[in-house]
Amino acid sequence: LDYVYVYDQGDQRSCLICGDRATGLHYGIISCEGCKGFFKRSICNKRVYRCSRDKNCEMSRKQRNRCQYCRLLKCLQMGMNRKAIREDGMPGGRNKSIGPVQISDEEIERIMSGQEFKDDANMPEHTWGNNGDSSDHSSPGNGISEGNQPSPASTLSSSRSLELNGYTTALRDQYISSAMTTHYQFLPHLFSYATQPQSYVLISQLVAAEELAPLSTPMMIEEGYRVTQVELFALLCRLADELLFRQISWIKKLPFFCELTIEDYTCLLSANWQELILLSCLTVYSAQVLGDLADVTAKYTPSDEELQGFSEDGMDVMEKLIYLFRKFHQLKISNEEYACMKAINFLNQDVRGLTNVSQLEQLNKRYWYVCQDYTEFKYPHQPKRFHEIMMCLPEIRCIAGKLVNVPLEQLPLLFKAVLHSCKSSLNGYRTGSCPGVTKDTALAN
Repeated sequence: LDYVYVYDQGDQRSCLICGDRATGLHYGIISCEGCKGFFKRSICNKRVYRCSRDKNCEMSRKQRNRCQYCRLLKCLQMGMNRKAIREDGMPGGRNKSIGPVQISDEEIERIMSGQEFKDDANMPEHTWGNNGDSSDHSSPGNGISEGNQPSPASTLSSSRSLELNGYTTALRDQYISSAMTTHYQFLPHLFSYATQPQSYVLISQLVAAEELAPLSTPMMIEEGYRVTQVELFALLCRLADELLFRQISWIKKLPFFCELTIEDYTCLLSANWQELILLSCLTVYSAQVLGDLADVTAKYTPSDEELQGFSEDGMDVMEKLIYLFRKFHQLKISNEEYACMKAINFLNQDVRGLTNVSQLEQLNKRYWYVCQDYTEFKYPHQPKRFHEIMMCLPEIRCIAGKLVNVPLEQLPLLFKAVLHSCKSSLNGYRTGSCPGVTKDTALAN
């Protein structure tokens, strides 16, 4: 950890940058995980931002991602110490005894303009626009560490190494049947690696590792049968068992399986198995989940006591799940994108207890760039698609983290409410109206 302040459970201090719930002392000041990760990436990657307004944008939990310039400016003004960041960019700070620092307006201006970086390292300046930091995977209000998500630079570059190369001629022929349009003249890197089949092989291997067959857990019940809370809970456990078993089988088929130790794989799976299951339910198994499983939950009628006892944590998870479902339905994630998302989420180098963090980081970057190239190549008219897909990962991590706080006896009602609301949303999309979700409407049905 790169902070020395440890919170009690009752400590509700706020981040001095955005006001979100603080998690400790990061680089000298009390801040949240999101602002900690943003500051670290900005300094380590020598980023220079622009503000399209008056350099006084609001910094709040919901607004912090809209202007990276003003966010970094406030980090410096509040005393975040860039010298406390490890020079190798690895987790864990240095000079932990150093608190907030005060630097002059002139020095802040040198950092914000990039002059400080050029003087220190004689590096070319990289200017980033104000359309969102695509490596900033924070989610409004989720309290998830942005550092938990890998953050290679998202700008396109024709000098990318062959390890992270773009699409091959075979891949171009497979996904784009029409002639090259004028749009692609601005994406030369996609075709500059045509002689290298690595990216095509990598994405094909990821898809081949997936078990895309329908779930085998029985979810058909006779007409008129009333499902009890215990029966629905047992069904959910069986589904979780099958999905977890599929994740274990998936690991053994990964193209990089031999590059990591069994200990690291065990550590990674233990840390994010819930996220992997949730991701698969929202994508490749969504039709079955919203079909057979939703039909079962519809035949479960909760008691008044269960309705009254539904917790705020459960309501929060329900709202986030419904939002995420709508997002996935809008994006229509392909199998290739799903396979890449899953690999990127799995290769989380910030999980505790790992022995080969640097190797994990390299693998993560490899599939990050493969996914980026795929989305930009397959969907040329959706320039923000890759960013939107990657923004779903911290949402999934947030929901998985909050699920552990929901009492087990409330899970049947939670899934009933979520599936009912998702089906209602789906029908609303088809008819042209999308119903809102409230606690009363979601739980009453």
